[in-house]
Amino acid sequence: MSEINLKISQLRAFVAVATCQNFSAAALDLGVSQSTVSHAIATLEEELGVLLLMRGRHGATLTPIGQEILSDARQILGLLESIATKANLDRGLQSGQVRVAAVRSIATHILPKVIAQFCRKFPMVQVVLVEYDRYLEVEQALRDGQADIGFTVLPTAPEFDTWILFYDEFVVLLPPTTDKDDRPLTWEQLAQLPMIINQRSVHHNRVVDEHLAQFGQTRQIAYRVREDSTISSMIQQGLGAAIIARLVAEPIPDEIQVKHLPVPLERVIGVAILANSLLPSATFAFLDVAKAVWCPVATPPASKLL
Repeated sequence: MSEINLKISQLRAFVAVATCQNFSAAALDLGVSQSTVSHAIATLEEELGVLLLMRGRHGATLTPIGQEILSDARQILGLLESIATKANLDRGLQSGQVRVAAVRSIATHILPKVIAQFCRKFPMVQVVLVEYDRYLEVEQALRDGQADIGFTVLPTAPEFDTWILFYDEFVVLLPPTTDKDDRPLTWEQLAQLPMIINQRSVHHNRVVDEHLAQFGQTRQIAYRVREDSTISSMIQQGLGAAIIARLVAEPIPDEIQVKHLPVPLERVIGVAILANSLLPSATFAFLDVAKAVWCPVATPPASKLL
């Protein structure tokens, strides 16, 4: 098989003429003379040994083989553009910083792996991590320009571009004194448990209560606290149980029992940027690393679950 020497300029001219169906329009689109386009097409056809375009008074139309080759030519040009984009991105990431906003559970269990991989790939770029108590504060930081990228619960406001990273299940944490039973937890058993809630987790409490209400259930709240670590300690002492997002509960002490809800409930964790905003290239590089680490949708770290 003889070697074929194709030039990028030939493929660009071919795709332009095929798209515009006119040599003059293609030349205008490429910013070159019509004779340059005609010469590129002619030498391409000579190199391939086939006729790609039918010339006529009303323009240019693809031959059957031209139609087949067009998709390949577009794919090649697309790959070349991708290569150039990645190279330009890397050149632009020799300095600068990316500001990341997240709540404690994300900052503790999700971001270290992402940051480590990003820093290995772009060691000259500084990652600034800012932690917040609530997801609403993360989103406000994006609005105020205090952060470039934020990790939050989806769905969120339409002003953000978002991507799903993983699903996080709400689980039931039971005291060590609870009889161990491998059977699924029932609504009747759940209704008898004194519950401990974090009063600052307004969104999570609403999500849980709305889910329980669908099945005619409510929580018997025994304690309202302000820290998730307090919930864990109180459960260890047999003071109550809790329904909590698994990622928030981590690390779960070995003696605490963990069970599914009778009907599962999940929250969606995603990453967000402010739509239509001018962001540093490091932001998109960090976003790519985060998606590579956690997508396709994965399950976050977890302890035992019955």
